[in-house]
Amino acid sequence: MKISGHMNLFTIRKKIVMASKLMGAILVLSYIFSTRLPFGTDVSLIIWLLFVAVLICVIDLWMARFISKPVSELNEAAGRMADLDFSHLCEVTGRDEFGQLSHSLNVMAGNLQKAFEELEHVNRKLEQDVEQKKRLLAERKELVDNLSHEMKTPLGVIRAYAEGLQDETDEGKRQDYYEVIIAETERMGSLITTLLDLSALENGATELTPERFDFVEFLETVAGRLLMDIPDADFELQYELPELPVYVHTDKGRMEQVLNNLIVNAKRNVRPGGVLKLSLTERDGVLDFSIYNQGYPIPQENLSKIWTKFYRDKNTKYSGSGLGLAIVAQILSMQHLVYGAANRPDGVEFYISIPIIK
Repeated sequence: MKISGHMNLFTIRKKIVMASKLMGAILVLSYIFSTRLPFGTDVSLIIWLLFVAVLICVIDLWMARFISKPVSELNEAAGRMADLDFSHLCEVTGRDEFGQLSHSLNVMAGNLQKAFEELEHVNRKLEQDVEQKKRLLAERKELVDNLSHEMKTPLGVIRAYAEGLQDETDEGKRQDYYEVIIAETERMGSLITTLLDLSALENGATELTPERFDFVEFLETVAGRLLMDIPDADFELQYELPELPVYVHTDKGRMEQVLNNLIVNAKRNVRPGGVLKLSLTERDGVLDFSIYNQGYPIPQENLSKIWTKFYRDKNTKYSGSGLGLAIVAQILSMQHLVYGAANRPDGVEFYISIPIIK
């Protein structure tokens, strides 16, 4: 059977009313009892006053236990919640108003805590979205700035030779002009394609697709295409490769792009008659690839800069786009592979370490 609120015996009001009536009844009965004691009137009055004092102390302790202490705990809990501290819940229990208020405060604290966590999550996501937009705007600006800077030279050459075609009557020279214009156009197209590819890798628009393959056979194929049977080759090719297959798990297409850039870089920088050496060695579950070319060393302070976009070493004898090594660094970093470059005796070595799989 459900008791209505105004009939609930556990409310604070009911407790106080019942306590006051009980105390009044006790006072009356105690007074009557004290007057019937076999003592004088003064002694009986003193005994009754002592009893009243004890009763007042008992009532005070009862009030402190059931009213003052819960009120104090509720006040402290409300103060913590006002300071947005929801780590400690209110521990007042009972079936009276204090217990109900404690339960309501704890429910409110839980709801507020959940709301603040959701708000914080939304704020973090909003901050990430804002940062992503800022990063994309910065990348677009950098892309436009780089393209504008790199396009000036070939566009200037094309314009100059196009203007020369208007006045040139010699058919041989006109043909030379055509070839220069075509070459510069192809150079611009290659530069734009490479830069867009690098930007796609940097902003995550392009994903890698790892696969298992034999790196020894893979290197032989790529190096053979780039280094074998070159009519005007003016260097000594050396190589050190394992006799048995060695398997790795990486993006094969992108690793071909890495090897292409490193091999072309070494071939262009090897000194006339110098050594270009490819090496693959196994070490503690890791396959170490290196490519060495005799030639000018890279200044020590510039070793970390060669992986940045559009960096060009003034000691190199060729004019590249400055993007090849940047793409190499991006692809290897996305696969968490160790790579680097170091000056060796009379040359430069680039190296990569790839985990071996069975």
